[in-house]
Order: sequence, then structure tokens, then C-alpha cells
Amino acid sequence: MHFLKLIRPINLAIIALTMYGVRYYILNSNSFQKVDDNWIDFLLLVVSTVLIAAGGNIINDYFDVKADRINKPEKLIITKHIERRWAILTHWIFNGIAFSIAIFLSIKYQSLWYVLVHLASINALWFYSMYFKRKVLIGNFMIATLTALIPLLVLIYFQVGNSYATEHSEFIPESWTAMIDYSLIYLLTFFAFIQNIAREIIKDAEDVEGDKLIYVKSLPMLIGQKKSLYLVAFILFTLPVFYVWLSISKMDSIIGTIDFWTATIPFGIAALINLVVIFLIFINKTKRLKLYDALIKVSMLIGVLATFYIGYLHL
Repeated sequence: MHFLKLIRPINLAIIALTMYGVRYYILNSNSFQKVDDNWIDFLLLVVSTVLIAAGGNIINDYFDVKADRINKPEKLIITKHIERRWAILTHWIFNGIAFSIAIFLSIKYQSLWYVLVHLASINALWFYSMYFKRKVLIGNFMIATLTALIPLLVLIYFQVGNSYATEHSEFIPESWTAMIDYSLIYLLTFFAFIQNIAREIIKDAEDVEGDKLIYVKSLPMLIGQKKSLYLVAFILFTLPVFYVWLSISKMDSIIGTIDFWTATIPFGIAALINLVVIFLIFINKTKRLKLYDALIKVSMLIGVLATFYIGYLHL
């Protein structure tokens, strides 16, 4: 049970859900053409991504023991329930398995993308936990970028799987390259990045006292919690503004041929949640940090579920 808490199974489940949601959307929205998809290889990609994330959670807690004794003593696991050596060993085992899967996929599809992305992610999470999380905004941008990379990794899977070295011939189906529309996924990736930046700043505001012990220089420490939350409100306002603009311009090219207003229901709900968080920030200031964090999580989850919802509408 303590080990499960250490790797944060709910977060890992959301990662897997995100990847399968993007896959579901791509397959359904491009059902008019042949899109190559090997479910075993995709499962391996999901497993490797989840293992890297789990390893990242472990190494983050490994370097945060001193701060967690102050910030969240009730959630402290390493040193209290699991020895540090077993934590670091598990971290490397997870990364080893994930990187082995990446090598297999790169060899099979004759592409270095899998190896490069996995290697970059493993190293980014290590250096984030050890060094960059202590730098103003750099760590926040790193985590937001890695989170946004998850749906893009699915795009790489389809792009690589549907690109062939065989010379094109109308008589050889294996040489046909599928023209897959990724517009919606790019949009969701951008907002995943925006929402995560906001959430990371809120988490820094929650952890100020403990972070002082490990010499973290977060934005709330630099400009104060109130100003940091005002910046969060400004960042979160991006989604409602974009939704209004999307509604006015009715960018049907992003959602395809389905009814615009029906398809954009999840975006409207997520935008409304962001407005609620913004309102609470100006009313309660720094009194409800955990509530802000939870609401942003819900908004992000709606974005994930939107892929299943819009993919279903294409059936």
C-alpha cells in the first residue's frame, strides 16, 4: 500500500487514460481511411510511459524527504515506510524496463523517436528532482512540458506507424500513408501545458515552508503567494478567452464535421471551472490552495475525457 502511494496510481491511471483517449479519437475521427494501429505495441508504449512517470514520482520523493517532513508529514513514505536504497533501485528498474521497450519499438518501426523521447523524459525527471525544481519557474515549465508530451507521444506512435519507406504505389496498400488530422490533439496539448503551469505554481504556494529546507526558489517565494495566485488566475483565463473566440469563429476544422456546439461542451465546462477558480482566488486569496489544485485537476480530467467524447461523436 505504501509503495502504491509512492508511485501515485491515480496520476498514472490518468496518463494511461489520456493516451487511450487520444488513440480512440484518432481512430474514430479518421475511420474513412486505413490507419495502422497495433494494440500490443500501443500497450507497450503506454506501459513504458507509465513506468517512467512512476519512476519520476519515486525520484522526486527521494530528493524531497526533508521538505515533505514539513509540507506533508502524513504522506511521507521514503525513510518512514520504504528505505531510500529500495526506492532508488525501484526507480532504475522502472526506467530500465521502459527504456528497453523504447529500444524494441524503435527497432521495430525503424525510428529513433521512441528512444529519444524516453531518454529525454528519464533524464528530465532526474534533473528536475535533483536540481531544476529549485529554480524559479524552470521546474514548473519542465513538468508542464513533460505532461503535454504525453498526447504528442501518441501522435508520434501513429505518425511513425503510418509512414513507410516503401515507394508509394496505388496497387500496394502497405505504401499508402494515412493523412491523419491531429488538430484537436494539438489544441488539447497546448491547454494541458497551460493548466499544468497554473497547477505547478499553486503546488509551490502550498509547499513554501518545506521548500525552504531544500533551498527551493519558487515563484511564491520570490514575489509572494498572492501575486503568484494572480498570475495563476491570468494563466487560467486563457481557456475561457479561447473558448469564447472559438465559439465566435466556429473553427470547425478543429473538430471535423460533427456539430460544433455539441462537440465543444467539454471545453465549455472546463472553461467554466477555470472561471470558478479565478473567482475563488480573488475572494479567498491564499486560503483555499488545495481546492484550487483539485478544481484544476478536474478541468484537466475533462480535457482528457473530451477525446473519448468527441471520438464517440464521430462514430
